[in-house]
Amino acid sequence: MRNTEFWSDYELLDTSSGERLERWGDIILIRPDPQVIWNTERRNPLWRSAHARYHRSNTGGGKWQVYKRIPDSWQIRYRDLTFNVKPMGFKHTGIFPEQAVNWDLASDIIRDTDGEMNVLNLFGYTGCATISALKAGANVCHVDASKGMVAWAKENAASSGVIDRPVRWIVDDCGKFVAREIRRGRRYEGIIMDPPSYGRGPSGEIWKLEEQLYSFVELCAGVLSDNARFVILNSYTTGLSPSVMEYILGTVIKSRFGGTVSSDEIGLPVTDSGLVLPCGSTAIWRR
Repeated sequence: MRNTEFWSDYELLDTSSGERLERWGDIILIRPDPQVIWNTERRNPLWRSAHARYHRSNTGGGKWQVYKRIPDSWQIRYRDLTFNVKPMGFKHTGIFPEQAVNWDLASDIIRDTDGEMNVLNLFGYTGCATISALKAGANVCHVDASKGMVAWAKENAASSGVIDRPVRWIVDDCGKFVAREIRRGRRYEGIIMDPPSYGRGPSGEIWKLEEQLYSFVELCAGVLSDNARFVILNSYTTGLSPSVMEYILGTVIKSRFGGTVSSDEIGLPVTDSGLVLPCGSTAIWRR
């Protein structure tokens, strides 16, 4: 399992009975996690003194129960990056801290590559991967179907001091955008994609990962340049194993561009247990 060792402002303190105990800077949050199926003893006193806890509703959605006053937004840092954390109405905070291992991977490839690197970040969310790639020296095209998420990504770019770097912010359906880029003749040396299990585009387009992933990767192969260096494909869909995603990249990308493919789970170290919580899967193609 791959995980980063460079977080200081985020910490997964403990996990038990379907919940995570997390530190986001100075704020302690308790959030649900369906993979936490164990009922270990909650010895950490912060379980009883957290700032807020997210409760799921039996009818869908949920809400935050606030025990101590927390700001609407606050900042945390990862290495030389600064992100704005905001508790959202569906348990998220705008950052998936386990993805730092992929931010670092892409950044290392970008820094080790001679010449210009154009990176396409699809389903870019609040822009953490975009900002990391900009810091490393790439030109980035950030695409997400949510106008609000793209605005949040711009806030993060400003906080990290990269808002003036070469970046395009695009609100669009990712599939439609890639198809247009192919017709325009635009090509990229790297692609990062973190597609949702299920979602809707800005015009109501329905996305189901298991049904559309293979054809989507085939489409994205058409926007890779002859000098392409990497493709990073991430998934949180429990029924989609790392090996399946690796196979897709192998048959679509490796067969055309050569290189190597690999895959693994990504995770977060748990302070109290010394173990690692699995948090999704990533498949990687490299030149």
